[in-house]
Amino acid sequence: MGLDAARGLLACPVCARALDLGERVASCANGHTFDVAKQGHLNLLGAAQPANADTPAMVEARSHVLASGAFDAVDEVLARRAARSRRVLDIGGGTGHHLARLLDALPEARGISLDVSVPAARRAAKAHARAASVVADAWGTLPVRSRRIDLVTCIFAPRNRAEFARVLAEGGLLVVVLPDADHLGSLRERYGLLGIEADKDARLTRAASGYFEAIGRQRVRTPIAADAELVRDLIAMGPNAFHGVPESVEPIATEIAVSVWLFRALVSGSGAAPARSPSGPR
Repeated sequence: MGLDAARGLLACPVCARALDLGERVASCANGHTFDVAKQGHLNLLGAAQPANADTPAMVEARSHVLASGAFDAVDEVLARRAARSRRVLDIGGGTGHHLARLLDALPEARGISLDVSVPAARRAAKAHARAASVVADAWGTLPVRSRRIDLVTCIFAPRNRAEFARVLAEGGLLVVVLPDADHLGSLRERYGLLGIEADKDARLTRAASGYFEAIGRQRVRTPIAADAELVRDLIAMGPNAFHGVPESVEPIATEIAVSVWLFRALVSGSGAAPARSPSGPR
């Protein structure tokens, strides 16, 4: 299925009309066209990727970390939260790993992995037969048709609450995964990595107000006995990579510590996002 998994779900980033997906080209009724990359992903960004997008090295490191099983417990929680969802949008989908695991648990579902990084999108295009890979800016107007998605997942990714509310069908679900204060705590302390804001949870619930109601939260803890290679990949897979990866690292015992938040979209007319502007993404 590949990119065909997004059939009927995508919108033109220029005029917001529905996108028709061909084998090599996506187009809308107004004549805007977008080439399908030979690697299988569709680039709807309309510009060069930003400087903070994941690099090939970061994507490779993330693949190693995810393959280690460090986030398996998170994927299991996501699968339970997503029961009965048929159309999934994974924001900041990266390599497509989390979406692929989710689709494995939902045999009748299909999904879109959306990321601003082209190297990540190339990897995501091969992640699952029922997953489409799209390059787009999660902070802008999402190239997704309104009220077409059952579940939005946002794992350590930008949270564009108004756009999430717009694309979700009535009663649709939003799952947000945030790092807790002790996430990779010993690793961050030893190597002076970027800190985690103490008020992340409070800011999340405040920002969701008016668009979503919080209906659940589950903390996930996974101890990790990380060898030197995994330590290096844990540092190199995220924003810390832009500040440099230490030349010498050592094995360390650390912990994946996250909160999985579940929100339900408010019904239309009770705080949901306004109608989409035809001006396209900023």
